[in-house]
Amino acid sequence: MKPELGQPLPPFSLPLINFRGAQGDASLATLQGQPFVLFVYPRDDTPGCTVEVCQFRDLYLQFRDIGVEVLGLSRDGVKSHRDFIKKQEIPFPLLCDEKREVIGAWGLIYEAKMYGKPVTKVARTTYFVDGEGIVRQIWEDVAPPGHAAQVLEFARELIAAAK
Repeated sequence: MKPELGQPLPPFSLPLINFRGAQGDASLATLQGQPFVLFVYPRDDTPGCTVEVCQFRDLYLQFRDIGVEVLGLSRDGVKSHRDFIKKQEIPFPLLCDEKREVIGAWGLIYEAKMYGKPVTKVARTTYFVDGEGIVRQIWEDVAPPGHAAQVLEFARELIAAAK
């Protein structure tokens, strides 16, 4: 089931890796009660993805100051995420969807051609979910430069309006 604006985020459960190297599981249930940003990116340690992740990293404390958690999600595995977190000093958790269960169900997998050969790609997409689990904003076809700042501005406005 694809996430839709104004609707509850579809339930999910995925392995999570954090900056301490700890591993666990993250699910919609474990995130209930706290607004969060879930950004889906194609691959660890690639140019566009590194830009996007590092911009969320650089603004992470500002997200936390307004009570918003940040999570990244890709089809990479535990080792790749651990290496990426360490290399880029990422303070927020990354979720692993190696089997593409969530990104597939959410319609974020597509086929394309690269150098004339078919490749499977992941659509760079970001969701802002409120503390009730409702999707309040969806950014599709994200261009990495400046995106994290755009999401932070939206979060600030939404949090301020709720007060």
